[in-house]
This record gives sequence, C-alpha cells and structure tokens, in this order.
Amino acid sequence: MTDTFIALGFAIFIWWFSTGVVILLNRMSRTAVTLSLVISSALCVGALAGLSHTAQQTGVLGAYCAFTCALLAWGWNELSFLTGWITGPQKTAILKSTTGWPRFVASFNAVVWHELAILAVGLAIFAITWDAPNQVGAGTYLVLWIMRTSAKLNLFLGVRNLSEEFLPVHLAYLESFFKRRRMNAFFPFAVVTATACLWLLVDYSNQPLATPAQVVGAVLVGTLLALAIVEHLMLVLPVDTTALWRWAIRRNQKSNHLESHDKSLQVN
Repeated sequence: MTDTFIALGFAIFIWWFSTGVVILLNRMSRTAVTLSLVISSALCVGALAGLSHTAQQTGVLGAYCAFTCALLAWGWNELSFLTGWITGPQKTAILKSTTGWPRFVASFNAVVWHELAILAVGLAIFAITWDAPNQVGAGTYLVLWIMRTSAKLNLFLGVRNLSEEFLPVHLAYLESFFKRRRMNAFFPFAVVTATACLWLLVDYSNQPLATPAQVVGAVLVGTLLALAIVEHLMLVLPVDTTALWRWAIRRNQKSNHLESHDKSLQVN
C-alpha cells in the first residue's frame, strides 16, 4: 500500500511540475530557449538510453526509471513544439469561414512535423522495449500519445475551454483551428474509452500475483491516464484551466526576454 501511495504522489507531482517547467522554459530569453532545446535533446537521447538499460529490469526502481525516461522523451516533444521549432508548414491562421475538409487539412499541416516527431520517438521507444519485461516506459509514452491526440481532436471538433490562455504568441495562429462549443460527439467516447482502460490498469494492480514492480508500474501509468482524463473533463467543465500553472505562465516584463507568452497548448 505504501508503494502505491508513493507511486501515486510521484506521478501527480511529475505531471504538474514537468508541465509547468515546459511552459516556463518557453517564456525565457531566446538564448535560454535555445539552450533548453539543446539540453532537452540531450535528455531525450539519455532517456532512450535509460529505457534500453531498464527494459530488462523487473524491480521497483526500474519501473520508476522507465516512467521518468518516457516523460523526459515526451518533454522533448512538448518543448520542441511550444518553442515553434517543430510544428508544421501551416504557420498562419485560417479564416473562420473555412470548414470541412480544408479546415482539417490546414489543421493537420499546422502540426504534421510535430506528429511525425512524436511517431519517430515512439517507434524508437517501442523498438527499444520490444518484448522486454519492463513495459512501463512504453506504456507511459503510449498513454501520453493517445490522450494528447484525443485532446487535439477535441479542440478541433469543439469544446467549451480551448486553453487559449496557454498559447505562446508565436503559436497564436493555432487558435483559429480550434472550435468553441459545449461538447462534441467524440468527447464522450474518448472519456469512456480512457476510463475503461484505467479500470483495467486498476484491476491489474490489484491482482494477487502482481509483483511490487508491476503494481508500481500500473499505478504510475494509471495515474497519468487518470490525470489525462481529468484534463479532458476540464475541456468541457466551467473551470479555470490555468489555475495549477499560474506560477509558470506569469507575464515576463523584462525587455531581454521573448515576447510575453500567455498561451501554450496544455495537454497532458
């Protein structure tokens, strides 16, 4: 039980803190942003090496290490996108009158290189951990990938809260691809499906034959999935989606910094 609560607290803290750090880094000076991208890239490579090292480990520490490495790899995806380094060929807003297939194509072109980068990192992780006993890293990345894709689709189809407060100035054009509405038909399906997967993870962690490492791994991945479900609910509920990260999105007034970023895609 103690291992479960520690894993639960660790996952929640890492989710909250890492999201804030990515937002904060994106608000710093151009030199700091460039340095953060270099460091993040190095950490991503180190994370892949760490996943390779822990793939055959079946202990509790191996589960924590794999989980953290997957988050570091995902952090590179987030930072490279929010800084505008890897986005897509569409870098201008579309007219409100744009609908249907043209709107979808333009929206996809706005993030296509980012999606390909996510795919490349994901394939590397799956190749590294393929048929290995420690699948915590692969499971963590898969949850982040699927739930982020779901969040993007919901923003495209329409939700109450677009989280436009988070978009940095250089990505403000992305707001034109979002639609504001109370809810869309895909949203209930996404939440129900994710909740069913969460139930399977909870049930797996309660199996009497599960090892401590398997329990910890299931709790870590399950907590991340639960938080992603909460983030989905925040898209349609009348709540302030910026409250948890105000410390990271505070306006920077220094003239030697980037233009103030009051907006960034929240995912997670």
